[in-house]
Amino acid sequence: MVYSIMEKRKIHIKRASINDAVSIALLGRITFTETFGDLFSDKKDLLEYLERTFAVDKIEKGIEKDNNVFFIAFMDKLPVGYGKLKLHSENKFLEDSNICQLQKIYVLQDFLSLGIGKQLHSCLLKKAIDLGFNAIWLSALDSNQRAIDFYINYGYQSIGKHGYTIGKDDFELYVMHKKFN
Repeated sequence: MVYSIMEKRKIHIKRASINDAVSIALLGRITFTETFGDLFSDKKDLLEYLERTFAVDKIEKGIEKDNNVFFIAFMDKLPVGYGKLKLHSENKFLEDSNICQLQKIYVLQDFLSLGIGKQLHSCLLKKAIDLGFNAIWLSALDSNQRAIDFYINYGYQSIGKHGYTIGKDDFELYVMHKKFN
């Protein structure tokens, strides 16, 4: 019998613990650079952002916060992606205060086509719904059409834009949200 590569691989997603902080920090650095690294005019700004945002101790503290929920995805025991949900995260574009923020879904580039992002998204949405939130929101870089299309496909709607500066570079992000029924 012939099996496809996908049939042989086992994807496992679990809620992240403090023991996963090193893997998440490394995944964050790699996936952020893969996705956005070429947008930086000064690579020093990128490196400073990575150090500040994906330092292991910062990820450990984030995992320990009651207001954060991290999930990590493995393929054949190899960490390949992660997602982060920030609970009780209000947004100026939404009047509802019973909302949460999907802060991150990142998957290593070599594994993007395997549906791991979809599975992480499903875990994050299920957690938000199980916790009784009315809606979820996120920010997506306006030039990241792959991400925008992904979220539109799952029922998110654009509700505004905001700017974000890293070092010398300014970025525009769409604010998108999805209501739960």
